[in-house]
Amino acid sequence: MKLYILGAIAASLAIPAPQAHAAVVATSTFANGLRAPTIEVHASADPADSLYRTAREALTRGDYDRAAKLFHEIGVRYPNSSLLPDAMYYEAFAQYRSGGSASMHAARNILANLQQRFPDFGRKSDASTLATRICGELAQQGDATCAASIATQAAGTATRAAMLAAQASGAAASGASHSSTTSSKCVDEDDDERVAALNALLQMDADRAEPILEKVLARRDECSAPLRRKAVFLVAQKASPQAVDVLLHVAQTDPDADVRGQAVFWLSQVHSDRAVTVLSDILHKSSDPELRDKALFALGQSDGERGTAILKAYASDASQPDKLRSKAIFWLGQQKGGVQNAEFLRDLYTKITDDDLKNQTLFAISQGSAPDRAEWLLQLAQRGSESIENRKRALFLAGQAGASVQQLSRLYDALPPGELRQQMIFVLSQSHEPAALDKLISIARTDKDADSRKKAIFWLGQSHDPRALKAITEVLDK
Repeated sequence: MKLYILGAIAASLAIPAPQAHAAVVATSTFANGLRAPTIEVHASADPADSLYRTAREALTRGDYDRAAKLFHEIGVRYPNSSLLPDAMYYEAFAQYRSGGSASMHAARNILANLQQRFPDFGRKSDASTLATRICGELAQQGDATCAASIATQAAGTATRAAMLAAQASGAAASGASHSSTTSSKCVDEDDDERVAALNALLQMDADRAEPILEKVLARRDECSAPLRRKAVFLVAQKASPQAVDVLLHVAQTDPDADVRGQAVFWLSQVHSDRAVTVLSDILHKSSDPELRDKALFALGQSDGERGTAILKAYASDASQPDKLRSKAIFWLGQQKGGVQNAEFLRDLYTKITDDDLKNQTLFAISQGSAPDRAEWLLQLAQRGSESIENRKRALFLAGQAGASVQQLSRLYDALPPGELRQQMIFVLSQSHEPAALDKLISIARTDKDADSRKKAIFWLGQSHDPRALKAITEVLDK
């Protein structure tokens, strides 16, 4: 026993090993999906490096006015710096994030200058996409020039889509005698800028934008799948009856699984009885397990009575795959169904024979919002008719569901020595309540069962609380 205690002391005093030194890398992802290039922090011979770093720090903190001034100063003080193209882009971005018409126009002018002076950089960065988004916001504020530009860009998307489809088809035909992948026969589509234009037009004039999006979504060539995925997102943002029709059609007919999955996901955000009907059809009739999984997720997000009823029926249907039934049970536990969902899951637990489904049901019950869920789990843990593994899991989940230390301690005292007591010691060790540590110390000092004392000492050894080390030392000194 003393060797065991000494091991616990060593564990409680363990000092984390020093981490290996690594290069420091700063990355940033800003609003609206605009990406900042990864910047490695290292010594640089460029004279603008120090100022550039200071400006990036201000940008990362959200101090956009100061960042814009610092990035602008790089161009004034170091006009030949290799960092100048990046500085101009970030100056425009900072102006854009500052907001206001004047800042927007300033950002647009900076990007136009950047494109003129460094055309190669403009093609390799987010500069064009940022310019389109800025123009879109200016158009919404009444800028006629930007409005015309956005409309032209968006309208050109459908035309370009048809052209790319023809190119992809021709490439596939010419290479029919050779083995090729999608990436080798597809024209590289850098569509972020066109998507930004479509999004801007959608915000300005949905009636004009939606037909263009429908033309994009009507494509069936595999090369257009990335563009169709983004178009699905844009359609979903309006949540209009027409948008629902489009999403339903895509979910049912698009040849690409990811595109169909995106449509199913966004249907979950559209509170429509028709959408629930289609999701139910997908769940029961689709041969694609991943799409059925997404339909379960979408129904779980609906929080409507009909969607919940479909989940319950599916979870209860023994003819359905256990893996998908498990997902239905999980989403029922995540809903705000409260007592009604809890009663259903508790009843379902008594009817299920598969251990994995039983475990998932216990977890779902613990995750629900029923106020007595911890107490119910503790009662289940005391049922002799349950398997020892299910009882142990119920004890753990009761602790996670908010069972009080007093409840856990009383049950520990009522349990006979064995696996359940040792599981309860583990449950107590996971609590951050001082009373839980007090109970573990008491077990280590006075419990009549040697195995229980050993378990308590082990978990005390994992604690960094000075009281734990003191208690272990006292036991050692006996």
